[in-house]
Amino acid sequence: MKISSILKDERMSLSFEVFPPKQETSFESVRAAAEKIASLRPAFMSVTYGAGGGVSGYTVKIAKGIEEKYQVPTLAHLTCVSSTRETVARRIEEMKDAGIENVMALRGDLTPELLENGREGCDYRYAVELIRQLKESGANFCIGGACYPEVHPESPNQREDIAHLREKVEAGVDFLTTQMIFDNNLFYNFLYKLREAGVSVPVLPGIMPITNANQVERAIKLSGAFMPQRFKAMVDRFGSDDLAMRQAGIAYAADQIIDLFANGVTKVHVYSMNKPEVAEGILGCLSDILGKRFSA
Repeated sequence: MKISSILKDERMSLSFEVFPPKQETSFESVRAAAEKIASLRPAFMSVTYGAGGGVSGYTVKIAKGIEEKYQVPTLAHLTCVSSTRETVARRIEEMKDAGIENVMALRGDLTPELLENGREGCDYRYAVELIRQLKESGANFCIGGACYPEVHPESPNQREDIAHLREKVEAGVDFLTTQMIFDNNLFYNFLYKLREAGVSVPVLPGIMPITNANQVERAIKLSGAFMPQRFKAMVDRFGSDDLAMRQAGIAYAADQIIDLFANGVTKVHVYSMNKPEVAEGILGCLSDILGKRFSA
């Protein structure tokens, strides 16, 4: 099923994200975690892509397995900045052959090597080039794109950032998913600006339950996300107690999701980080709101 169809459903629902293993030896444990999350029957599951495409085959393998075993739609990530056009074309064919209908088109992180040589000789500079290639492939994918409510770290300002998002949508993006947010007001303000700029595709807020104090620094480094004072207070109070921090992090994320639902946002994407217990905890907090019970 295409995610564009799922997003037309006005019922409240959650999607979850998992990532493939970095090494073959850990594939089975990662697949087991992904399948346990899939057994919770989210609206769909997003499967990320390895840096430089090194574990890209696992992306398709996990996504295909989830769809076949659990009938949960999947969104396979595809990045381009570290790849040639020929390599990306092969990845697109692999996705088509696997029956993947939904693709998250991303530029990808810049490696130290790419930064050092100024990306000289790279076939891609921006995600929009990948989006155009996907549209030209004839695969009829539903295409997702990423967005930054707090401005892309490489954009000079939000006006220019939103102009690039419009370009993505005009190239063929069907929906957008935000980087992780910890303050919903930033999402509401961003969504208002998008609509004012004529960007009308669905936008899914991305929520990451922080269940370990060590995740905070990495989350800031990855997304530059603003951490509100109440979030900082939570980490300060519970960060030294693993069990308490996990419970507090799940509760904080669940509270964000409840606020989003209450304000008319019906689809929320959760960065569950291969943690079935976190996905189950979130769903447990929202079982009556979502209208069903969950059990893995």
